[in-house]
Amino acid sequence: MAQTSSIAKINTNDGHVLAYSRVEGQSPKPTVLFLGGFMSDMNGTKAQALHQWAQTNNRSFIRFDYVGHGASSGKFTDGTIGLWLANVLTIFDQLTAGPVIVVGSSMGGWLMLLLALQRSERVQALVGIASAPDFTELLMWDLMDEPIKQELTSKGIYTLKSEYGESPYPISWKLIEEGRNHVLLHKPIALQCPVRLIHGMKDNDVPYQLSLQLSHDLESTDVRTILCKQGDHRMSSAEDIQLLIETIESL
Repeated sequence: MAQTSSIAKINTNDGHVLAYSRVEGQSPKPTVLFLGGFMSDMNGTKAQALHQWAQTNNRSFIRFDYVGHGASSGKFTDGTIGLWLANVLTIFDQLTAGPVIVVGSSMGGWLMLLLALQRSERVQALVGIASAPDFTELLMWDLMDEPIKQELTSKGIYTLKSEYGESPYPISWKLIEEGRNHVLLHKPIALQCPVRLIHGMKDNDVPYQLSLQLSHDLESTDVRTILCKQGDHRMSSAEDIQLLIETIESL
């Protein structure tokens, strides 16, 4: 059987502490690395389901919390795409070896692409779930009216209501501004590995058309976009989880 660990911690070069959980599989197959979404943590439904799948199938698997998320250190409002990408690189470089299949949910779908561009020699395949590349620009800044933009730039923070809980999303100007350093869409994305993009057509947060655009921009010829007519943003139903697992196993 695979050996599991409870929550462990790893230090980053900038003084933060990242919390992670892993399954130490004995299978020679690739490690699966899960990247969660914006204001999500490693105890989400998809992350825990993949952890259980890895245990049952003797597969190596890692899930973790970004800075300002879950059990990791730091304030959420200090986070940027660049900082969270640095977290991903720390986990990838220090905790994985050999080929890796990266699974990214929502914001994690953006981060998986940025990771693969920097570590293409070890990223075997990518699986995006409601992938949200460039969301700070396309789904936040571009959709804000002028008074909100003025408040954000003058005060540095704007509080956005959340549909997924009582806690609102504090959006920082730093998040928006720094995110522009990492935009990917509407130009060729120089990745050649297999990519699978799963997206619900009833996603009210990240339009499925974003996955269609991403599939167009990727240079890889092995790209498949899987649209789920009844799927929402979370894609966490039993059927959705089974589709995700089958997609990973096919790779």
